[in-house]
Amino acid sequence: MTHPEFDSDLWIEVGSSSGPEKNRVNGLSNTTADNLRSAYSVSTVESPQSISSSQSKEFVALQQHTAQLTEKYDHLSAEYAQLKASHAEQKAESEQLKASQAQQRVEYEQQRAAYEELREMVMNMATQSGTCVPNPFWSYNHQPPLPGPPPPPAPPLY
Repeated sequence: MTHPEFDSDLWIEVGSSSGPEKNRVNGLSNTTADNLRSAYSVSTVESPQSISSSQSKEFVALQQHTAQLTEKYDHLSAEYAQLKASHAEQKAESEQLKASQAQQRVEYEQQRAAYEELREMVMNMATQSGTCVPNPFWSYNHQPPLPGPPPPPAPPLY
């Protein structure tokens, strides 16, 4: 991603605005907009040799600070893109889970309806035959009683 070059006019304009921070240029210690303006005008009108050492150092510091901010911006932009991609993946997985749950609910309701239909058929058959049919639907974990051994034969009567 490309970034615009340093625009000293914009910095001066922002630094000259009204308010509690009037004439302050952020990121340059005690530099004011007036100092930056004078350094800018000196650098554009006079030769580079006439710029004071402190003004030159502040300008270099400003350029370094701008480069650091640009690097941080690029890093944060890359992190943001990764987070955005991760969020999109999670959202897709969430949608898949919702669809799967909906499908499971449909299947459960179909099985429940089939069970009720089968139960009704068995009950109708038992009623129509007129015989007592043991309940084929034992409760959970309940087994029908197992038949025991036959009773011993009765002793002979003499």
